[in-house]
Amino acid sequence: MTATILDGNAIRDQIYAELQHEIAALRAAGIRPGLAAVLVGDNPASHVYVKSKIAACEKLGLGSWQLEPPKTSSTGALLEIIADLNQRDEVDGILVQLPLPPHVDAKRVLESVDPAKDVDGFHPLNLGRLVSGRPALVACTPSGVMEILRRSGIAIEGAQAVVLGRSDIVGKPMALLLMHANATVTICHSKTRDLAAVVCQADIVVAALGRTAMVVPDWIRPGATVIDVGINRVTDGREAARLFANFPLRLAQFRDKGSALVGDVHPDAAAVAGALTPVPGGVGPLTIAMLMSNTVKAARLRRGGALNASAAATPVHTAPANTSVKTGNI
Repeated sequence: MTATILDGNAIRDQIYAELQHEIAALRAAGIRPGLAAVLVGDNPASHVYVKSKIAACEKLGLGSWQLEPPKTSSTGALLEIIADLNQRDEVDGILVQLPLPPHVDAKRVLESVDPAKDVDGFHPLNLGRLVSGRPALVACTPSGVMEILRRSGIAIEGAQAVVLGRSDIVGKPMALLLMHANATVTICHSKTRDLAAVVCQADIVVAALGRTAMVVPDWIRPGATVIDVGINRVTDGREAARLFANFPLRLAQFRDKGSALVGDVHPDAAAVAGALTPVPGGVGPLTIAMLMSNTVKAARLRRGGALNASAAATPVHTAPANTSVKTGNI
């Protein structure tokens, strides 16, 4: 058996095509949804992530602002920036790129974001709405996973689903979304007894542990759907040779570049699973797509139900012009 590869890039493009119609309808009503990204410090990975999010805004014709306060910024200074963005009507979504510097109280900063503009879905109010089954803005990675499952025709209702990881950002909201879709859900973590025995019962496995290739083929029930949320960089040649022993092309690419991205699922799981998301190119593109979707949704919700109906009505087959502003203030 060779798993069907669930192509996140293709699903992202489907979502973008749908969003372009909705954005065009909003702009015809005089509304341009906008996203502000707050990037503190000089973490290289964070800069790459924010750059890709701003590029997605440009692609879709959303307004975008990138604010880069210095890494020495205090919690108070960041709270002032967020307070200003909360008041700006042209800003529909606020993204605070994590991690923040260690001296900053990250929870205070995240919780200061107006829940109506919390396009990451991290605010306790939005998490509470998800718990109660009345979600507005949902964490992007879990909602992206749900899009992959639904658009790939994976049966969720009645399925046994195992979520590996219990973070507030992925694991917990993922479990809630699956439960609301009528799956029977088990959350596993570092204290779970006989983890392999639990995972091998699952029809759907969502791996979000942050541990390179921890989920090995023996853990996977033949034919199960495996969603790999992990993104881990491998730089050790011996580890790469072990992981890519059955993938000579990937091993050759590793040797050319000196590194490779690997998920939380061992690549050999493709020989057992029925369907599998690749790393890279699986869940990652959907995380950004759902951030864009949340920004558009926030723009609608902030402006009332009548606009919600009109914005989702008649498809418009021309995409709006793409522009972006990079500045330290708005």
